[in-house]
Amino acid sequence: MPELSHRRRMLVLAICCMSLLIVSLDNTALNVALPSMQRDLHATTSGLQWTIDAYTLVLASLLMLAGSTADRIGRKRVFMTGLVLFSVGSLLCSLAPDLELLVVFRMIQAVGGSMLNPVAMSIITNTFTDSRERARAIGVWGAVVGISMAAGPLVGGLLVQSVSWRAIFWVNLPVGLAALLLTLRFVPESRAPKARRPDPVGQLLVIALFGSLTYAIIEAPDAGAATVAPFAVIAVAALLALMWYEPRRTEPLIDLRFFRSAPFSGATVIAVSAFAALGGFLFLSTLYLQNVRGLDALHAGLWMLPMAAPTFLCAPLSGRLVGSRGPRLPLLVAGTAMTASGVLFAVFEAETSNTTLFIGYVLFGIGFGFVNAPITNTAVSGMPRAQAGVAAAVASTSRQLGQTLGVAVVGAVLAAGVGSSSYRQEFVSAARPGWWILTLCGLAVLVLGLLTSGRWAHRTAERTAEQLRSAEVRQVVGASGAAR
Repeated sequence: MPELSHRRRMLVLAICCMSLLIVSLDNTALNVALPSMQRDLHATTSGLQWTIDAYTLVLASLLMLAGSTADRIGRKRVFMTGLVLFSVGSLLCSLAPDLELLVVFRMIQAVGGSMLNPVAMSIITNTFTDSRERARAIGVWGAVVGISMAAGPLVGGLLVQSVSWRAIFWVNLPVGLAALLLTLRFVPESRAPKARRPDPVGQLLVIALFGSLTYAIIEAPDAGAATVAPFAVIAVAALLALMWYEPRRTEPLIDLRFFRSAPFSGATVIAVSAFAALGGFLFLSTLYLQNVRGLDALHAGLWMLPMAAPTFLCAPLSGRLVGSRGPRLPLLVAGTAMTASGVLFAVFEAETSNTTLFIGYVLFGIGFGFVNAPITNTAVSGMPRAQAGVAAAVASTSRQLGQTLGVAVVGAVLAAGVGSSSYRQEFVSAARPGWWILTLCGLAVLVLGLLTSGRWAHRTAERTAEQLRSAEVRQVVGASGAAR
C-alpha cells in the first residue's frame, strides 16, 4: 500500500468506521426490538436467541476466511463485496414474513458482515504504520462501538415505536451505499505480499464446531440432553480435528503458532469473555426492561444510555492509554468494572432498584469501553504486517464467538429458570445465574489482563513474531528455489 497523506489516512479511517457503525448499530438496535419481534412473529425465547446468534454464528465462522481472502485477492475488493451483501441482507430482513426467513436473511447479512470488520481493521493496520498513530486510530475505532451503543437503542426504540422493528434494517441502506461509493473513490487497494491458499477443510471444521456448539446450548432447555448430545459430540470432534489438522498445513486457516504469544492468546480469551458478557448483558437487559418493567421500546432505549455513554467516552481514552502505556491498565480497569457490575446484579439484584440498576449499567459501560482497544491492538501488534488480516480476523472471530456464546448460554439459563411461568413473575430469580456467568466473564478479563501484559508475556510475543517472520522467509526462499 502506498504511503498516504495524513488527511487521506483520516478519510480511510472514517470509511472503515462507517462499516463498523452499521454492523454495531444493527446489533444494538435489534436488541431493543426483540420484544416487539417476539410479539409480531410469535417467537419463543430460543427463537429470539436465533435472530441474534444466526448472525453472530455465521460471522464468527467466516471472519478468518474473509481475512485471509482479503489478504490474498485484495482488501478493498472484499470490503466492497461485504458492503453490498450486508446492505442486500438488511433489505431482505426488513421484508421477512416470518421468523424462519428472518433468521435466513440474517445469515446473508452476516456473510457480508464477515467481510467488513476484520478487513477494515486490516486496512487500518496497513494504513497507520506508526504504532502510536495506529493505537489512536484503534481508539477511534473503539469509540464508534460506543457511538453505536449510544445511538442504537435510541434509534431502534424510536423506529420500533414510530414505525416497526422492520425499520431498524432500513438504517443500514444509506450508510452502506455511502461507504461503498467512498471506498470505491478513496480507499487504495492492498494485499499481502504472499497470497495464502484457501483451507476448505479447516473452514468446514470451524463451521461444524461453532454451529453444533451453539445449537446444543440454545436448544438444550427445550430439546433435552438426548437430542443435543450428538451436536456436543460433533463440536468436540471438530475441535480435536482442527487441533490435529491445522498445524500440518503450510498455510492454515487458523495459524496456531499465533497462540504461542501470551498477549495474543490472552487477547483472544479476553475478547470471548468480554463480548460474551456484552451479548448476555444486552439480552437480559432488553427483556427485563420491556417484558418485566413494561417499558416501551423508546424508553427501554433511554435506559440503556447509562451503559452506552461511558462506553463512548472511555473507548478513545483507552486507545490513548494503550498507545502511551500499553494494554495492562485499560484491561485492569475493564475487568474490575465489569466484575463489579456483574456482582451488583447477581448479589444485590440491581434490577429491583432504579439507583442500583443505573450504577450497574454505568459500571458495565466503563468496563466495555476500556476493553476493546487493548484487545485489537494486542492482537495485531508485533505480528508481521503480511499476517495482519488473519490476526485481525482471529480477534474479530473471538468477539463474535463470545457474543454468540453469551446470548446462547445466558438465554438458555434464563429459559430454563423461567420455564412455563411468566417473565414478570420469575425473571429476577431466573436471571441470577446468568448474572453470575457475566461476573465470571469480567473476572476473566481482569485476571488475564494482569497475566498476559507483563514482561514475560511480551517476550513470548517477540519470539512468536520472529518465528513467523523466519517461517515466511523460508517459504519465500523455498518457493524461489523451486521456481529456478
